[in-house]
Amino acid sequence: MTITSSDPGSDRGRLHSGAGSPAFNPTGLLTGSAAERAVGAGDAQYLAGGPVAFSFVETLSPASGGVESSLAPVSALSGRLAALAAPRPAFAGIDLSRPGLMGVVNVTPDSFSDGGDFFDRNRAIDQALRLAADGAAIVDIGGESTRPGADPMTVTDEISRVIPVVEAAVAAGIAVSVDTRRSEVMTAAIEAGAAIVNDITALTGDSASLETVAASGASVVLMHMQGTPETMQRAPAYALASHDVFRWLDARVAACVAAGIPRARIAVDPGIGFGKPDLHNMDILDRAGLFHSTGCAVVFGVSRKSFIGRIAGVDDPKDRLPGTIAATIMALDRGVQIHRVHDVAALRQAVSVWMARNAESGENS
Repeated sequence: MTITSSDPGSDRGRLHSGAGSPAFNPTGLLTGSAAERAVGAGDAQYLAGGPVAFSFVETLSPASGGVESSLAPVSALSGRLAALAAPRPAFAGIDLSRPGLMGVVNVTPDSFSDGGDFFDRNRAIDQALRLAADGAAIVDIGGESTRPGADPMTVTDEISRVIPVVEAAVAAGIAVSVDTRRSEVMTAAIEAGAAIVNDITALTGDSASLETVAASGASVVLMHMQGTPETMQRAPAYALASHDVFRWLDARVAACVAAGIPRARIAVDPGIGFGKPDLHNMDILDRAGLFHSTGCAVVFGVSRKSFIGRIAGVDDPKDRLPGTIAATIMALDRGVQIHRVHDVAALRQAVSVWMARNAESGENS
């Protein structure tokens, strides 16, 4: 069956990164005792060593006019699923055998999600400490708004915003991620103790960023974005969004490994909302398990996103917590390990309840 996720009425659907070998999307997903029984019988495998098991695989291959999709039981492809099934090592010291939360601190006057609530340095530091106390395994600190249509800022201003907050969070023993696309900011944050670089350009936006991360020993989150923050919402198009984004990220992972960054130091983020209309976002959520085929940790950032507001009819980003929880549960059900969120305390409760159904069968690593 050939499938696409182009915008209705558009003929602009295309592969974002070209052809390649088949990609595998885990489906027939199971948790708890059902997963344990199916794995024990040889009818399923655990997804990336986590609590979710998969019993079927959707194979996606480039085809004329779209992407060819076929479905088969795990037993028919068992020799080709190592990347999907292999347990993941810790990412920047974070145990990936259970879901983790990445709390967001925007040290900006104009972010879509909080409108400058933490632009003041002291308030930003207090928020970082609060998110960690609420249960964030990582605190992600950024000084540049990347909302659609955002204007770029200078490197000097970005450094002056984020580094004092990074230093304070690191001093408090928090695992810090710096959200930046500039190598100078990456270097300053790593020197200040940041363990992770979270780059919306996947180390393509600055010619020095790949070498900077490779030489530093820091971990990195590679995010997909079609275009730039200034242009990404201008008629983005895909043959099948989930497949195209996977292909692009898989190629970026390969480039990073070739540059000397071990796969264990890499996580991938399909970039929900970054150059993707609602149809594309929902396809990526539905096929979130596909990104485990990179062999890396998977990060999703659905928190307060505009697609939730459009679907649910909620204008204020701060009122989108119920939709954020619903989308996060979809990602959890597909084995996503790291969830970038604003409301850590609420999402910690949701994750705890989700994890409780796996208690009867224990950890699977």
